[in-house]
Amino acid sequence: MSKGRAEAAAGAAGILLRYLREQNRPYSAQDVFGNLQREHGLGKAVVVKTLEQLAQQGKIKEKMYGKQKIYFADQDQFDMVSDADLQGLDAKIVALTAKVQSLQQSCRYMEAELKELSSALTTPEMRKEIEELKKECAGYRERLKNIKAATNHVTPEEKEQVYRERQKYYKEWRKRKRMATELSDAILEGYPKSKKQFFEEVGIETDEDCNVTLPDP
Repeated sequence: MSKGRAEAAAGAAGILLRYLREQNRPYSAQDVFGNLQREHGLGKAVVVKTLEQLAQQGKIKEKMYGKQKIYFADQDQFDMVSDADLQGLDAKIVALTAKVQSLQQSCRYMEAELKELSSALTTPEMRKEIEELKKECAGYRERLKNIKAATNHVTPEEKEQVYRERQKYYKEWRKRKRMATELSDAILEGYPKSKKQFFEEVGIETDEDCNVTLPDP
């Protein structure tokens, strides 16, 4: 084996040995390859060969589960853990799990707040908006002042009179339109030409000809 290959093999062995010791749980060669390939760029063939060599050297343990080989750290290198220590670790896990959940909840709140703040106006934008609103308010105040100072206000009585006259003229318009329509229809029953020709000969202009329509009552 060349010096370069020997160094690469030694490096891979160190990475895999350290990984199995730190995780201290069983893995297949495929699991180890998938977990370390992105970080260390180890090829699958290198991982498989190195794990087999470490097992042969007694640095890790190897077991067969069906047709698959499982690798894990040699448990003799770890100190014995008492039941009390395990219970303490379990309690620590529960406490850390609760802390993680609390932090996750806080992160969600902060993300929601950040989203809200991101969509809100910035301080310069708010100042500009306030100035524009002040100008708009000043314009409305001036307009209101002029309205109050005007001497040509319409009294309620005058307003009511205008509405009464409008209603009167509206009814008269409808009445005359109906009468004209009925009269022209009666004449057209014995008229040999079209309605349009009749109107042209007589000189009748309709509302439509003048682009006007009967208003709402």
